[in-house]
Amino acid sequence: MAEPRAVAAEPTSGRLTHQQILLILSGLLLGMFLAALDQTIVSAAMRTIADRLNGQTNQAWATTAYLVTSTVSTPLYGKLSDMYGRKKFYLFAISIFLVGSMLSGMANSMEQLAAFRAVQGLGAGGLMALAFAIIGDILPPRDRAKYQGYFMAVFGISSVAGPVLGGLLAGQDHLLGFDGWRWVFYVNLPIGIVALAVVSRFLNVPHVRTEHKVDYLGAATLVLGITSLLLVAEQGRTWGWGSGKSVTYYVLGAVLLIAFVLIERRVGDEAILPLKMFRSPVFNVASLMNFILGMGMFGGIICLPLYMQIVKGFSPTESGLSLLPMMVGIMSVSMTSGILTSRTGRYKIFPIIGTAILIVALLGLSRISAETSYLQLAPLMLLLGAGLGACMQTLVLATQNSVPASQMGVATASAAFFRSMGGTFGTAIFLTIFFSGAARHVGSNVRAAEQTPDFQAALRDPANGVIARALRALSGGSTSQLNDTSFLNHGAQVLRDPFLTGFAQSMDRVFLVAAFVVLPAFLLSFFLKEVKLRQESGLEAQAAERAAAAAAVAGNPAAQVDERTAEQLGAGADARSR
Repeated sequence: MAEPRAVAAEPTSGRLTHQQILLILSGLLLGMFLAALDQTIVSAAMRTIADRLNGQTNQAWATTAYLVTSTVSTPLYGKLSDMYGRKKFYLFAISIFLVGSMLSGMANSMEQLAAFRAVQGLGAGGLMALAFAIIGDILPPRDRAKYQGYFMAVFGISSVAGPVLGGLLAGQDHLLGFDGWRWVFYVNLPIGIVALAVVSRFLNVPHVRTEHKVDYLGAATLVLGITSLLLVAEQGRTWGWGSGKSVTYYVLGAVLLIAFVLIERRVGDEAILPLKMFRSPVFNVASLMNFILGMGMFGGIICLPLYMQIVKGFSPTESGLSLLPMMVGIMSVSMTSGILTSRTGRYKIFPIIGTAILIVALLGLSRISAETSYLQLAPLMLLLGAGLGACMQTLVLATQNSVPASQMGVATASAAFFRSMGGTFGTAIFLTIFFSGAARHVGSNVRAAEQTPDFQAALRDPANGVIARALRALSGGSTSQLNDTSFLNHGAQVLRDPFLTGFAQSMDRVFLVAAFVVLPAFLLSFFLKEVKLRQESGLEAQAAERAAAAAAVAGNPAAQVDERTAEQLGAGADARSR
């Protein structure tokens, strides 16, 4: 295979001034804010959206479609940005995200919303991954804590503004001629236009373009393989987990993923996910932990907004704001761990502590009931956020530090890919567990309550007609009433209790399973090798690598020494161990 050919020359030092870094960060922060705001604003409004589109039990499709496309596009963004530069792909990601947002606001069914959220996810796959890749380019690992406050401010503002906006917009019947919930997506448009302008003006990161072949066949098999497995994860309870249709998708997904590995092996350095990165023990352990934590994180917290709105009766705005303890935990611990890592150069302890805290928090949440007060929930959500904050950025940092600087983009994208892939599977699986359990528990509770005089009297009261019809259908085994839970806003408390208790019982199982899912990550954290963090930014390390390569070509007698030094600057654990 021919060596990559440089087609453009750039400054070789890779050193940026503080002012240059702040200007670049201004563009990155706007893109990150766009992605972070969308996650919180949609989750706060999803129950209202699902009710309006009569698709409560199908809402997993809207979430899963977004996660699938954002997941499978992430490695492609990383690889292409390594080859051709970050800026053009970051602008492309923002543009596609805005197109998907506009289409999502026009959806008239849950199926349409899922399709348009898939388009939105294609853009979202590049927003976070490329932002952290660029941060890796311009900041040495030990210096990133100096700028951590900016990142935490973005997530903090989005965690507050998202639920408030989501609740206010979803709660409006009409706003400027459109249904209120549609503005949950339309609000991205003005923010995204500003982000496009700022990124276009200020995001100027030095880059040396290299010519490679794009691994389209590998990308196609990865997309189709993951999608096949997600389809059966989402629809398995309807098809039957052992049905012929399910088995077909199991086999198809497995065959396509095996084909993906074989293709990546054949194309070598051109691979969308280069297999040589898996030679690093740090990369392997961090990637597996990202996958497991993605499952536990998305699977565990996906039900919290539903619990707040359906069981506790919170409005969408109140539901979003109720999650603030979790956001406080994420921000405070993430910032603290970043500062300590910058001062000491040590990071292994944080995933160990973080996964342990996560397990404790999820086990605590598995004991909640319909009567659990918010004051009892808040400390558990704070712990949940603290556990996530100790793990998320630490694992990205370890991954970036374990590969050559020239692979910064694909390595960062890989970390996001494995976490997002775990989250995609976790969302599909845990929502399936939740809704199948809710239908079973609610039906059982209604049948038991029907034997009591108070319940029978309430059923006969004409004022309770809406909820009475829904409960009779549920007691007969129908799950269609779960598509629109707005009937809970009507009727006597004695009629609502079986439904609320059934929902809480189903959520208990979700959190319990999530705790057991995170347990392997806790065990793996002890095997995460702690490698000394680089003092050079990605740009500086790449400049050293290019200088060494140029010296070798020129026949410089010291080239071998320089090349080895440059490799050590970029290769992390493996280069240093050799």
